Amino acid sequence: MMWQMIGQDRAVSLLQRSLEMGALAHAYLFVGPAHVGKMTLAIKLAKALNCTAAEPPCGECLSCQKIASNKHADVQVIDLDHRGDLTEAESRVKIGVGQIEQVQHSASLPPFEGRYKVFIIDRADLLSIGAANRLLKTLEEPEDNTVFVLLTTSEQLLPLTVISRCQRVELYPVAINELEEILKSNWVSDPAKARLLTRLSRGCPGWALAAIHDERLLGQRDEYLDEIMSIAHADYDERFTYAGRLAAQFQQNRELVQERLGLWLGWWRDLLLVKAGSADDITNIDRLDTLVEMAGGYSLTQTRDFINSIRAAYQQLGQNANAQLVLEVLMLDLPVVGDRGGGRYAAQIEVKHG
Repeated sequence: MMWQMIGQDRAVSLLQRSLEMGALAHAYLFVGPAHVGKMTLAIKLAKALNCTAAEPPCGECLSCQKIASNKHADVQVIDLDHRGDLTEAESRVKIGVGQIEQVQHSASLPPFEGRYKVFIIDRADLLSIGAANRLLKTLEEPEDNTVFVLLTTSEQLLPLTVISRCQRVELYPVAINELEEILKSNWVSDPAKARLLTRLSRGCPGWALAAIHDERLLGQRDEYLDEIMSIAHADYDERFTYAGRLAAQFQQNRELVQERLGLWLGWWRDLLLVKAGSADDITNIDRLDTLVEMAGGYSLTQTRDFINSIRAAYQQLGQNANAQLVLEVLMLDLPVVGDRGGGRYAAQIEVKHG
């Protein structure tokens, strides 16, 4: 079989054995960090189920080519849809009932041009309560020749009833040394750049490959890191303005804001590693000098506490807490450079969900 996945041998082997033994599950839950390869593996599975070659997925037959170009009638990817049954604001953050109703109708019909209908639900943790309940009914009474693949970075946000109806497949970050060698062998001639991309991707090849093909990603990352350092030296008025700007962006693109929080988390983790004498393990290897200088302005307690604050903010945003309040609290928790006193600076503010 020509799965051609970077890493994920365990997940590929599980799916391959299921296909060979005719023990295919009617629903799978692919769990793993962003850019680790969940969508790639789901598309590979869809190809394998509908491939016409002797050893699927061949990637070359008409069926495989149609699936690759998102033109196969029996393979659908479901994601956020601004045209759904939710309000405009909700449609940016939830997969609606109307979308799942369309899936139910399509699933009730036999395959049109392939052997299997495959429904890939990206960011399944964004299913609205109503949509999750509708999906559950479909998973409880699956149609023949129909396979659902749910993708998520946060399975804890999915109802347990939905999770229990799926076969769970976990995808793990690729070992750093392994991914670095793969990049150097296939895509990047500069060893220093391959090492940087590998570290920044945290073992998730999708991000590294995207950055290779789109230099703007590295430029955007540099811009955001400069912003992090600027805000660390800013007064509280500037910090609250920044929090308001992020909150407004969150309403438009929650993933972008969560990725920026991921950058914050990576940066402060690096600060902690530098302070602990483990600079060889940092992610932002091209900014070591800045990290060393900045780490001198904080105590270990402050650094650990703010890492916990970032993690809490990320979790609260994932649970649809009030973004403005969450991010303002985060800015209050950001310690002042050079003030190596206590831990958090923010009063304990209860974050209301809304």
